[in-house]
Amino acid sequence: MAVRPVVDAVEREFAGKLKVIRVNVQDPVGRQLAGAYDLEFTPTFVLFDSQGQQVWRSVYNLDPAQIRAHLGES
Repeated sequence: MAVRPVVDAVEREFAGKLKVIRVNVQDPVGRQLAGAYDLEFTPTFVLFDSQGQQVWRSVYNLDPAQIRAHLGES
């Protein structure tokens, strides 16, 4: 499954409720973030709460239903 269309759809669906940040782990800043957040595989999806604490992580698969559940939506 192509990941970009799913990420684009999540970004549209949750606009104003969450911010999607795409990180290129090949760039110097991306490599730093990969080390800081233990991003060993790509793609890795991480959801943080408003205090910056990780509340959910998934490798390879982005399921909008799981994001809805963590945001308290049906």
